[in-house]
Amino acid sequence: MPRPSLSVALAAALAGLAAVPAATAGTPSGPYAIFKHCPYLDPNVGSCVYSAIDSGVFTIGNTTLPIEEPIVLQGGIESLGPSPFYDAIGAPTLDAPSAKVPGGLLGIMNPAPDWPGPLSQLFWLIVGTANDVTATMELVEPVQANFGNALYPPTDGSDPTAVRLAVRVHLRNPFLGSSCYIGSAENPVIVELQTGTTEPPPPNEPISGDPGTAYVVWTDEENYVGYLQNDGATLVDNAFAVPAATGCGNIALGLPIVSDVLVALVSGAVNLKVGLPSAAGRNTAVMTGDTSIAAAAYVLDSEL
Repeated sequence: MPRPSLSVALAAALAGLAAVPAATAGTPSGPYAIFKHCPYLDPNVGSCVYSAIDSGVFTIGNTTLPIEEPIVLQGGIESLGPSPFYDAIGAPTLDAPSAKVPGGLLGIMNPAPDWPGPLSQLFWLIVGTANDVTATMELVEPVQANFGNALYPPTDGSDPTAVRLAVRVHLRNPFLGSSCYIGSAENPVIVELQTGTTEPPPPNEPISGDPGTAYVVWTDEENYVGYLQNDGATLVDNAFAVPAATGCGNIALGLPIVSDVLVALVSGAVNLKVGLPSAAGRNTAVMTGDTSIAAAAYVLDSEL
C-alpha cells in the first residue's frame, strides 16, 4: 500500500483513540517501552511524551553550565496544542543529572576581605580537598507545553513558547551546605523555550532555535499505527531573569559564627561572583535533543 503523507501520519500517530480495555493493559513494551512512566491511564492524557536533551548550555549571570549528560522530560499531555504536562509515574518528570560548575568553588565565589578568619581558613581548606560544585535543575512548578509550537513555530506574533519550565538550581559543596539554591519555589527561574527566534531585552541579541526533523516511527504501517519522532530540535530562550542565590553556607561546620551571618556572607559571595540577581537579557538557555510523542491508547496497548 502507498506510504501515507506526513500530515496523515501525524494525525494517525497522535489520534485521540478510545482507550483499549484495561484487561489488555500492562507495562508498555517494544517500541513503546520508552513511555513506561507516562500516566497513560489518566483519562485527561491524550499523548505520552519522552524528550531527551543531550547537549546545550545554561548561562546564568557570569556562569555557563554545559549540558553534558541527557536531561529527560517525560510524562503526558492532553494534545499537541497548549496543554498542562502530567507528571511521570515512577520516575522524575524532569530528570536533570547534576552538572559540575566550571571552576568549582573558586569559580562561583571568593572570600571577601572582611570575612572572619575562621571562615576564610575553612574556605581555602575545602577548596584544597573538595573544590567541585554541582548544579542540579529542579522543577518547582508544573511544566506547561505546546509541542505544536515546537514543530511549527508561529509567525503571527502569538506566544511561541513550546515548553515552560519553572525551576531552581541546587548548588552543592561541603562549604555551601545542602540548602544553597539559585531561585526558589516562590521566586523561580522561568525559562520559556521555543524553536523560533527570541526577542530578548539588551544586551542579549535574538537567537534562533530549530524545529528539527519530524517523522513517524511506524509500529503497524498497514493500519497507520505509530508514534511521532522529532530529532535534532533546538529550543532556546535568552529573555529570562535569574534571582539571587540564597541559603548558601554550611551551618553544620562548627564555626563560631551566627548561622544567619554565615549564610548572608556566603550567599553574598556567590551572588557577587556569579553576577546574581541577573536581569532579563543577560541569561541564555540552549537545549538540543530528540522527542517522542505517542497516543496514550497505543502506549496502553503495546500489542497494536
